Amino acid sequence: MSAFGAKKADMSWCTAYRVRIPAEVERVTMSIHLPPPVDLYVKIENSGEVDALSGCFALDATVHDEGHTYRGLAAIKKWKAGTKKKYGHTIHPLEITDRGGQTVLKAALTGNFPGSPITVELSFVLESGKIISLEIH
Repeated sequence: MSAFGAKKADMSWCTAYRVRIPAEVERVTMSIHLPPPVDLYVKIENSGEVDALSGCFALDATVHDEGHTYRGLAAIKKWKAGTKKKYGHTIHPLEITDRGGQTVLKAALTGNFPGSPITVELSFVLESGKIISLEIH
C-alpha cells in the first residue's frame, strides 16, 4: 500500500514525471484536457505525493495562498504538506481558461474546512513546461 491507502496494483505511473499516482486520481483528471504541469499538480494534490511537486514546479517558483507567499520548491513542498495534513482536501477540475498570460483552473475543493466543498480559481503561470507561479483564490 502507498502512504495514501492505494494498493500498489491500483497505482499508475505518470511516466512523463516518473511518479506513481493512485489509479482513482488518474481517472478524475482525465475529463478536462489540462496542460501537463497543471495536470500533474492536480494529480499530486489529490494523491498527497508532495515529493512529486518537483515534477511540475520550477525550482524558483512562487505560490500565493491564504494571504501567504511561498518561494522556492522547498517552501512549496512544506506548504503543500501542511495544507494536506490540515485540510485533507481533494480537487476536482471544472474548467480551464487562458486569461492574460495565465492558465486559470476553476475547481471544486473538498476537505475538512467550513463550507466544503467550495469553488476556487488557481491561476498558473507556466514556462518551459513548469509552474513558475500559482495563486489560489
